[in-house]
Amino acid sequence: MPASAIAPPIGWPLLPRPDENGRIDWPKLEASVSGQLKVILATRPGELLGHPDFGAGLQEFLHEQNTLATRARIQARIEEALQRYEPRIVLDAVEVFDDTDAAEAELGSVRVEIHYRLRRTGVARTTGLTLALGGG
Repeated sequence: MPASAIAPPIGWPLLPRPDENGRIDWPKLEASVSGQLKVILATRPGELLGHPDFGAGLQEFLHEQNTLATRARIQARIEEALQRYEPRIVLDAVEVFDDTDAAEAELGSVRVEIHYRLRRTGVARTTGLTLALGGG
């Protein structure tokens, strides 16, 4: 089988936890990918030793105004990070939209929805997060 046809490994979780019997098992593909997406989105470049570029760096947007331009930059940053660091998925779409509650307009927040398929199985998945910004 050519090297390009070999599926990427499932991957070991960042913080493995033993089960009720004290065993640490390999995670299921879905859980492994979901966990890695969270790690990529939560990590600042330079934070992971030995991998200075790893992470999406979404914390950089925490003091930005909630504008169309900011949301487009968040979307581009997420797309680039996921395509670069998670080869086990096919990224279908990243949607970033205003999620500011009228009562909290001075705070501002965006909702991110990530639509992807597991490359190995073709199963579609969606994950999301809400990111608080500095202004409305």
